[in-house]
Amino acid sequence: MGDRTQLLSLLLAARFRRPWPILAGIFCATLINHAGAGFVGTMFGRLLTPFWLDLAVGLGMIGMTLWTLKPDHLAEDDVPKGPASAFLATLVAFFIAEMGDKTQIATLALAAAYPSLTAVVAGSTAGLMLANTPAVLLGRAFADRLPMAGLQKGAAILFGLIGLLFLGRAVLARFW
Repeated sequence: MGDRTQLLSLLLAARFRRPWPILAGIFCATLINHAGAGFVGTMFGRLLTPFWLDLAVGLGMIGMTLWTLKPDHLAEDDVPKGPASAFLATLVAFFIAEMGDKTQIATLALAAAYPSLTAVVAGSTAGLMLANTPAVLLGRAFADRLPMAGLQKGAAILFGLIGLLFLGRAVLARFW
């Protein structure tokens, strides 16, 4: 919550005022990006034993917890300008914005841990759509009314709990 993709959603919605092409661009860019991250995660996951995999995913999720507590900022100048359509501008901007973003890293880690690449990519894409759709449809007026600090802390708690779950699995697998 409060990361650069949500900020980008707000800026694109304010700039183009065309929610459906923006949502389609977000969906396509996210699906492509997360499918690639998931594929890499699946390959990475096959190289590790269950202990090391759970340890890596757990530590990664704890890192995501800390990262989530620090909100991103996006300048108005970062929004694409020019004659490009809302869809194309969103597709390109979101694909780039997702590179190395929290959701891409989480997708990579979860794909390494779980056998169903399709389920991981579908879940991460759905989660990103759920987080960004209100920003696109309701714009800045809605975003200003959301308790962003509370949502950010809630997301950090979820990442932390997932990280602790994986670390617990690693310890149990190693010592029991």
